[in-house]
Amino acid sequence: MAKNPDYSKMMSEMMSSFPMDMSAFNDAFKSSAAMSDKMAKVALDAAEKSTDISSKWTKDTLTKVGEMTSAKAEPTDYTKAMTDFASAQAEMTAETMAAFAEVAKKVQMETVELMMAAGKEATEEATAAVKKATAEVTSVAKKAAAK
Repeated sequence: MAKNPDYSKMMSEMMSSFPMDMSAFNDAFKSSAAMSDKMAKVALDAAEKSTDISSKWTKDTLTKVGEMTSAKAEPTDYTKAMTDFASAQAEMTAETMAAFAEVAKKVQMETVELMMAAGKEATEEATAAVKKATAEVTSVAKKAAAK
């Protein structure tokens, strides 16, 4: 009776003929983790600044509402208080939106810088890996030709 071939042994032998350097995968993981860390810091910094801006805007608005709702001596003072509140609110809104825009602009610039640095690093790593793989394949091919 015919003996069935042991495919797992054949695969194991075949894979051992092509050794893999896992350091490239480890380096890629480390690079990815470092990039994630930097991006998280950018995002958290932006969130903190945005929260500070929102908090300040809310506090200033509540202060202005308190001034507007306080008792007045003359009926015309209420009209003036409403007008002053609306004017102050329009000014605060413009300032706040400009502050949010600055935060967004900074995040955008930092993100582009990180992406460009990561791209440069990835290119350098890929070049090094290709050179190393070429050297290994050449070495294996020479050994095989010598046999």
